[in-house]
Amino acid sequence: MAQYKMHLLVCGGTGCRASQSDVIVKNLESSIKELGLSEEAQVVTTGCFGFCEKGPIVKVIPDNTFYTQVKPEDCEEIVREHVLKGRRVYRLLYEDPETQKHIEDSKHMGFYQKQLRIALRNCGFIDPENIDEYIARDGYAAIGNILAEMSPEQAIDIMKKSGLRGRGGGGFPTGIKWEIASKNKADQKYVVCNADEGDPGAFMDRSILEGDPHSVLEAMAICGYCIGASKGLIYIRAEYPLAIKRLQVAISQAREYGLLGDNILGTPFSFDVELKYGAGAFVCGEETALIHSMEGHRGEPTVKPPFPAEKGYLGKPTNVNNVETLANIPVIYLKGAEWFASIGTEKSKGTKVFALAGKINNVGLIEVPMGITLREVIYEIGGGIKGGKKFKAVQTGGPSGGCLTEKHLDTPIDFDNLLAAGSMMGSGGMIVMDEDDCMVSVAKFYLEFTVEESCGKCAPCRVGNKRLHEILEKICAGKGTEDDLEYLKNLSYVIKDTSLCGLGQTSPNPVLSTLEHFYDEYLAHVRERICIAGRCKALKLYTILPDKCTGCTACTRACPVGAITGEKRQPHVIDVDKCIRCGACYDKCKFTAIHVQ
Repeated sequence: MAQYKMHLLVCGGTGCRASQSDVIVKNLESSIKELGLSEEAQVVTTGCFGFCEKGPIVKVIPDNTFYTQVKPEDCEEIVREHVLKGRRVYRLLYEDPETQKHIEDSKHMGFYQKQLRIALRNCGFIDPENIDEYIARDGYAAIGNILAEMSPEQAIDIMKKSGLRGRGGGGFPTGIKWEIASKNKADQKYVVCNADEGDPGAFMDRSILEGDPHSVLEAMAICGYCIGASKGLIYIRAEYPLAIKRLQVAISQAREYGLLGDNILGTPFSFDVELKYGAGAFVCGEETALIHSMEGHRGEPTVKPPFPAEKGYLGKPTNVNNVETLANIPVIYLKGAEWFASIGTEKSKGTKVFALAGKINNVGLIEVPMGITLREVIYEIGGGIKGGKKFKAVQTGGPSGGCLTEKHLDTPIDFDNLLAAGSMMGSGGMIVMDEDDCMVSVAKFYLEFTVEESCGKCAPCRVGNKRLHEILEKICAGKGTEDDLEYLKNLSYVIKDTSLCGLGQTSPNPVLSTLEHFYDEYLAHVRERICIAGRCKALKLYTILPDKCTGCTACTRACPVGAITGEKRQPHVIDVDKCIRCGACYDKCKFTAIHVQ
């Protein structure tokens, strides 16, 4: 095997592939071959580095040079200058926005300095389609130690002591969940990985599967040993083709190495994994709906109890954990329960992966210790708000969560604090909003999603959320009343109290949190017929400032309904009754004479 002096790690996650990182890999390999460096340097396709805002990323090892926003045409220069001559290509290095200095090593970047990567420990470091690279980073050592030295009860006890809670949103203690499933006797049990990631803006689980699929397979085998299951199922949405491909490769390799299948590592323990595909229904993230979908039935939840640990897939005891939860498990057994429990807060141990998106400078995938504040995430890791705009809110927990405001910026992030603030951890979506966002429209957006994704089984969710959405549409159209605000609040609590599953029980959270923290915006919509942020089309009022209008007639020619009149070289006027608020005049005016209120 060749001993390379240099490795060029290229992000091969979905985001960077959309920006031609696969072409970058080919171009780097071609340039290396042309310059006769094939024995010196190797190109490795990895998973997501996390810093999606600056992708595609190429990291050179061993000097840890971090190149950002690389294009296919940059590859020849990288190879010629860096690989051949040992000179960094400074124009491709990350530039610190405050100091304007180039930073060569990612550990000195603000984006990474407060992160602690446990679930993401291998993403961006290994080739996810090469089992040997996973093994070289202690992969499958945990399952080997457990099979050789521990009983299922001892292994479960370690998981309980670690304090790991489910990262799919509910936050149920993982060790207790395993213990319950282990105590239910049956001729067959199942381990299910929930990879049905459906929150808008969330890409945590997808990135883990694309960057480190073996960690999930190893964790499932460990769970299987602990609860007495021999079969594992990964329920993954078919919209994740790259994650599916890499899982298929990983499963095949693990079987070939005797790490899945019969008599794993020469022991009596047998365990194998297969994939089950979902069609992208958000409700199938709920474990009973997920199980029904895997069985070939309509993806609808059922009343609990019985819980899946008692009666799950095909009526057998089933343990369901999500991708991020499982990704933590092998390293807990290698480093110890005490090590993991020392990270985070008293009731929320370890780290949490977030998909940081929205009006933030550093969009990306981050992993931070529990207890870090929203301010640290948004301003230090996230680099602040785009365009120097004013921070307005951050939505955590996706459609099930709530909007937190400036007064919550110093709130430590953990399960209990987010719930107390009127939001929730959820699976890890974190969408940042600025002064230009209308919070009534934000609530309407999330209700549109939940109305679309409701399975329709129970009336509170099926009908109640539809009514909530209709009221929000009415308010955004300038037709709402103050009575509608009281009705919104009362109906939201009814839906929360009477819905069958978590989708319906949490769907009013965006409405309730925006009503609580941004009531003035709701009042402006219904009293003054004004959208403070200027986002609601029906409430926009377009006027022409006479002192700025030159009478160029550009707006007149752009208006599709003839609402603008005036003589050439004279100030024009907009007929507000005719105006359809399309914004065409605003876009065409070169003199900032169109005023929007």
